[in-house]
Amino acid sequence: MTLDELGTRICIMGPSNSGKSILAEAIRRARSLEVVHLDQLHHLPHTDWVPRPPDEFAALHYKAIAGDRWVIEGNYSRLLPQRMERATGFILLDVPTTTSLYRYVGRCWFERDRRGALEGGRDSVKWDMIRHIVVATRANRIRYRNMIDGISLPKMQIATTGALAAFYRANGLRR
Repeated sequence: MTLDELGTRICIMGPSNSGKSILAEAIRRARSLEVVHLDQLHHLPHTDWVPRPPDEFAALHYKAIAGDRWVIEGNYSRLLPQRMERATGFILLDVPTTTSLYRYVGRCWFERDRRGALEGGRDSVKWDMIRHIVVATRANRIRYRNMIDGISLPKMQIATTGALAAFYRANGLRR
């Protein structure tokens, strides 16, 4: 599957720290699509990941999906049906949990200008997030794998870092 086959409104989902933001930015640069990081819509800027009121998040989400050319990364399944109704393609990243943990710690300790970060926020290692990656991600993986079977859009599942690197190469993407 190539980017051209995925169209001009692409949803990227997957576990925390699976590479969704980096992939979305690479696709944005290659295809001149607007990138939408759902974490930035869902959380208030200049906070330590404080969620917006649900109605405010929903309004920002609806505004984002109204456009004709976008790549949206993030999960937030409460609004997924509306997003999928507008999408032309779907990518599921399904990298191993160890990769997600490694990326999480790395971004907290070493990345200052992380793609998809909250404006004015700073990532720090939190036990709640580590627990989420290790525990909640397992259930989410099963749910996402079951969900992808029912998606009728052009879609792809990328389950290893090697497969992700191959997707970047095949589509001329740069990190």
